[in-house]
Amino acid sequence: MLTRIARFATRSPRAVLVVAIAIMVLCGIFGATAATHLKSGGFTSADAESTRVARLMADNFGGAAPNFVLLVSSDAGADDPATKTAGLRVADTLKARSDVQGVQSYWTAPPTLASALRSTDGKNALVLAYLTGDESHVQQIAGELTDQLAVTSEGVTVRQGGIAAIYHDVTEQTTRDLALAEGVAVPLSMIVLILVFGSLIAAALPLAIGLFAIAATLAILRLFTLFTDVSIYALNMTSALGLALAIDYSLFIVSRYREELAAGLDPTRATIRAVQTAGRTVLFSALTVALSMAVLSVFDLYFLKSFAYAGVAVVVAAAAASILILPAALVLLGPRVNALDLRVPLRRVLRRDAPAPGPQAPEQTRWYRTVLAVMRHAGPVTIVIVVVLLALGAPFLSMKFGYPDDRVLPISSTSRQVGDTLRTEFPQADPAANTTIVLDGYRGDTATIGGYAAELSRVDGVPAVLSSAGIFVSGARLAAPPPGMATDMGTYLVVTTKLDPFSPAGDRQLQAIRAIPAPGPALYGGAAAINTDSLAALSARLPLAGGLIALTTFVVLFLFTGSVVLPLKALVLNTLSLAAAFGAMVWVFQEGHLSDLLGFTAVGYLVPTMPILMFCLAFGLSMDYEVFLLSRVREEWLLCHDNTRAVAIGVARTGRIFTAAAVLMAIVIGALITSKVSFMQMMGLGLTLTVLVDATIIRGLLAPALMRLLGPANWWAPKPLARLHAKIGMTEADRTVDTRDLEPAGRA
Repeated sequence: MLTRIARFATRSPRAVLVVAIAIMVLCGIFGATAATHLKSGGFTSADAESTRVARLMADNFGGAAPNFVLLVSSDAGADDPATKTAGLRVADTLKARSDVQGVQSYWTAPPTLASALRSTDGKNALVLAYLTGDESHVQQIAGELTDQLAVTSEGVTVRQGGIAAIYHDVTEQTTRDLALAEGVAVPLSMIVLILVFGSLIAAALPLAIGLFAIAATLAILRLFTLFTDVSIYALNMTSALGLALAIDYSLFIVSRYREELAAGLDPTRATIRAVQTAGRTVLFSALTVALSMAVLSVFDLYFLKSFAYAGVAVVVAAAAASILILPAALVLLGPRVNALDLRVPLRRVLRRDAPAPGPQAPEQTRWYRTVLAVMRHAGPVTIVIVVVLLALGAPFLSMKFGYPDDRVLPISSTSRQVGDTLRTEFPQADPAANTTIVLDGYRGDTATIGGYAAELSRVDGVPAVLSSAGIFVSGARLAAPPPGMATDMGTYLVVTTKLDPFSPAGDRQLQAIRAIPAPGPALYGGAAAINTDSLAALSARLPLAGGLIALTTFVVLFLFTGSVVLPLKALVLNTLSLAAAFGAMVWVFQEGHLSDLLGFTAVGYLVPTMPILMFCLAFGLSMDYEVFLLSRVREEWLLCHDNTRAVAIGVARTGRIFTAAAVLMAIVIGALITSKVSFMQMMGLGLTLTVLVDATIIRGLLAPALMRLLGPANWWAPKPLARLHAKIGMTEADRTVDTRDLEPAGRA
């Protein structure tokens, strides 16, 4: 297949490039509006109990669970005439809209509720509302209302908060972060590519394929929004992934092409040989990354599903561009791929008269000597590295998880400022923290509801319980009930809290609330319930996801190598590197040791979807370098059947390339560290550390040491599997290139 693709690209290179440019332009136009169609949620299942509660509150109780908060602030106080006028104007504006329900305000609420809508310092008051529609529509409405209402006049400031405003702010922040990340990654990648290749032309090719991948990524995301929900966070990650993989794959192919040119092949034969060898590596690498990303589809959260859909499509796009578009460019360039060598003027500037060093035999490289030294002390090297990686991963054992809220945003974000004020100044009125209990269809007597509310109010950390029987504090009824808490469709109760609903204490409080017998079938919603439902949905599918990744990785590497030992070794090494990276993430983001440097707020737990996403993605990326290394090691093993020499030569031939690829990958993915959304920072830093550790310590030291200890057993497989691999395994192409029908390409 690869040979046919290479022949097609070398026979019609100009046509291939013209079509590629046209596709890139069309993708850019179609994908330009992708960000406006993406959603900010997706952390809970559509079938979760808390999600059902949210729907019931919207449909049956007039949006009584607000998702939009306007904080009206004034140094003169909430009761100042100017403050009251501004607050009433905000409330009236909301009531006038057909897509807004359940408007409440400090100035219009019943006396029993008004005090909870004023801050403890008396300078802030709230206007609450429910915005109707799905997440995309809600964040659009929030943006419109923000532009209309969030103003400062006569000493009164109006700021927006609540989940709808958070959706809006996250979307805007993520779009800005993407532009900044690409602005950082592209020029830095070009500098590294020039250092690797020397030639400006050779360095520009992987970057051009990377830009094609970015355009394709945006179009792919926009296409998926036509059929399913896609997370806004996929915009950053899949764009970075597409750029990184396109550069990686192009780097492999361009390097092999230059190697074959130096060996005496003409441009056409060198191109075909590069696609047959490095292209095979790219194909297997893309397969492993795509399968790892596809595993995310088993989770019933569209946040992860969107990464699965878009991730697989982006990997396919990057690989296809590398093995089809890139060969067309190479055959047209021919030896000019080495043109504009910037090392020549650089050496003149540095006043070095000696010529630039030419290609070295593998045995003369520093990589070869280092690997031989490692393999001479394989046992101690293995023990030391494994102990260090396990020590780095130790904090992972104390990892805690929680649902993301406004604190993932920077302090400068308006919705984050409102969230901080709600947590500190409104202990009984933070709509995001309360637990809502819906008794769907309940028509019992008021006394029963009152008894249930009284018991709920005795739970530790519960300041008050609002019910259709009244407002209860510490088991006693203190005030009349708010209006509308009981209808023909049922009744609901609101349990306020002093605790962070996403913390372990918040979870324990929810369990205590659930333990109190309800007068009818009860459904629990609110922040703590959302958190519990999210964790339950993830943990239920986690064993399946882990098993699928292990199985697919094993099968792909077996087809690639014919060995059952090497796939097991790869699984162990990947687990070690990921454990170390996760330990570092706990130390940095959960415990907050670098929070001031990176500019995020540590809340004592991690967003649970991110380690899962990092695991699947990092597993695939680690296999990228494993496949590249094993391809050359196996090539030498088949020639000499000397395990030690095969490993040393394989690392010597690939070490410089996969290290450069890792640096480029780290630059592109590490650019996510500039994000102002904290868990995207965690994703960028975690994957960067994983890639760098994997390409240096794991592939350069630990893998050779283990392969030396295993010896010829590296290549062992049971006889039935060996016969199976002989039939269906993808083997390396023969070193001779079939020159039939190559005349037009040769002239090109």
